[in-house]
Amino acid sequence: MRSESRVWRRAPVSWAIATFFGVGHFPFASGTVATAAAFPVYLAGHLIGGDPLVLVLALFFTVAGVAAAGTLEKRLGYHDPSEVVVDEVAGLLVTMLWLPLSVWTCLAGFALFRLFDVLKPWPASRAERLPGGWGIMADDLVCGAMANILIRAGLYLAGW
Repeated sequence: MRSESRVWRRAPVSWAIATFFGVGHFPFASGTVATAAAFPVYLAGHLIGGDPLVLVLALFFTVAGVAAAGTLEKRLGYHDPSEVVVDEVAGLLVTMLWLPLSVWTCLAGFALFRLFDVLKPWPASRAERLPGGWGIMADDLVCGAMANILIRAGLYLAGW
């Protein structure tokens, strides 16, 4: 924990972004908690500016996340620190992008994104091997895209 406090002091912005303002320090299931914590960001973006704002938020958290996650990984000295949860935020935003807002799409988005993030099916498992912050972020972006496509297929088959 001492090295974590040094990172906080030396790179407070990277720490705040990478841990999604401390959510990554939740004592268990921090990825699941971060995914749930990302929903207010998605809902606010969707309600204020629709899908264009959700896209901007996804791009922001992706670009900022690559930099912040890479910085934390380097300063902590090990790959893909569990405290880094900004990837879940970006992944959820990708999951929900251009989907109709409903309780069902939100529940499906949460469940499918977490399932894919835990199982890491190909190509997410391949994306995870990228170096630095890209490897931390890319697998969740792929999982988000896979969840989005599956929800779209379900909506199409259901006649929505």
